[in-house]
Amino acid sequence: MTGYAALITGGSRGIGRGIATALAAEGFSIAVNALVHDEEVEETIASLRNQGVKAIAAIGDVSDLSIHGSLLEQAEIGVGPLSTLVNNAGVSVLRRGDLLDVAPESYDRCQAINTRGAFFLTQAWAKRVLAQPRDDDRHRSIITISSSNAVAVSISRGEYCVSKAATSMIAKLFAVRLGAEGIGSYEIQPGLIETSMTAVVKNLYEQRIREGLIVAPRMGQPSDIGSIAAAMATGKLAYCTGQAVHADGGLLIPRF
Repeated sequence: MTGYAALITGGSRGIGRGIATALAAEGFSIAVNALVHDEEVEETIASLRNQGVKAIAAIGDVSDLSIHGSLLEQAEIGVGPLSTLVNNAGVSVLRRGDLLDVAPESYDRCQAINTRGAFFLTQAWAKRVLAQPRDDDRHRSIITISSSNAVAVSISRGEYCVSKAATSMIAKLFAVRLGAEGIGSYEIQPGLIETSMTAVVKNLYEQRIREGLIVAPRMGQPSDIGSIAAAMATGKLAYCTGQAVHADGGLLIPRF
């Protein structure tokens, strides 16, 4: 898809890399955001370039609002005007445990990265897009990765749940604000996806999956999220702006 370009926060591994790979398969140029320029960033960029697309690193901490302008500038210098922003960067809790023992430091960290960073980066991207003349028919999109915990309670990770519930609202807010501008805002709520974030509980959840926790009897893969994001970014779900896709293998289906 000529001229399509995306900035993917937290794009060097896990779900972010899965989305980057899927968008590259659609011909998107990719700016891979990460906190530091490390081996994972290099591996991801090399893999994307092997798919035949332009790919660059856009390094920076999304929780630092002061760098959002320069981060977007860095991305656009590298891959061209951004048709898509993917809010994927996220962190879990500092320590799982009793809800009554949640520390302010862990709560604030989840809010700063998962919610505040995503909100203000989306705001900065939207202002940038609206300031540019629209001289083509590319589908403009914001794709926000929240979590099944935006709606499902996990009391051992309460601060994470709170941050993701707010992240879910971000997708809806920008859908309403930008709909008349022809910009779609979408949300993906991943369930149990096999990444480094879920590695510490993988054995536990694989056992629970065998016991029937999920309708689809497996953990999800980053590629599962990537295929959904690609449909959103290419306009195949254009009439679904403001909607959340539950990418959870049926985890949240009410059952008796």
